[in-house]
Amino acid sequence: MADFPPVPLTLEGSFLLHQFFRFDWKAWRSCADGEREKIAAEAVATLNRLERREAGAPIQTALFSQLGHKGDLVLIHFRNSLEALNQVELDLAQTELYDFLELRHSYVSVVELGLYESTRKSYEAAANLEQHSPEWKAEIAATLARQSAAMAPRLYPAVPEARYLCFYPMDRKRGEQVNWYTVPFAERQRMMHEHGLIGRRYGDQVKQIISGSIGFDDWEWGVDLFADDPVVFKKLIYEMRFDAVSAVYALFGQFFISVRLPIEKLGSWLSGSL
Repeated sequence: MADFPPVPLTLEGSFLLHQFFRFDWKAWRSCADGEREKIAAEAVATLNRLERREAGAPIQTALFSQLGHKGDLVLIHFRNSLEALNQVELDLAQTELYDFLELRHSYVSVVELGLYESTRKSYEAAANLEQHSPEWKAEIAATLARQSAAMAPRLYPAVPEARYLCFYPMDRKRGEQVNWYTVPFAERQRMMHEHGLIGRRYGDQVKQIISGSIGFDDWEWGVDLFADDPVVFKKLIYEMRFDAVSAVYALFGQFFISVRLPIEKLGSWLSGSL
């Protein structure tokens, strides 16, 4: 493996935008009842339009009520382009409810599937070709095209219809003593395989969506965990801390925990009730 390129192949799919808002409750309470109802109705109509392209289509925008001091509302958007995500931002900004929202944090990324194991097979299959030659690139591109077609449902997922969301960003360490990117490919492949086995054990309880953000945001990856039991987030993440990929090579950002807020219940939430 020493003669192979060190970079694992990846597949990319939907672009993601996470928005974390603080709600101005004081300004909201100063509005007349009729005005609040009108503003809420307009916001619900806009969010319903953003939620699905058409009736019965996969969910591409979801709303959550956030716990803790970091914010009040979370919006997650899955789209097929950055332009579409930017349009979502513009659409939301046109609503009157947006005047009561303060954007405290956001995160931009793209669904990513890492291919450590198939990367090795692909590089071995192209071993008789000069690396980065047109023929080599064509061989790798053909492999990625086949993989993309086979994994389309994972690359372009709907927002899972789970009750709870845990989101956090993360990096791989690049320090002088511990640097993930200087570890030989085969060793990284082995560690990632073992790391993935832990996640798969929780597959019936947690839907995990990994998105890459190198060049898009301040961290290297964003992790979304969706489940109907929030305690499983703690169990999964805690168990992974004992794995070398996390214990030795991972850095974590802030964690955000929230409860699904069906769009039709936004009016109730604005009245102080889930």
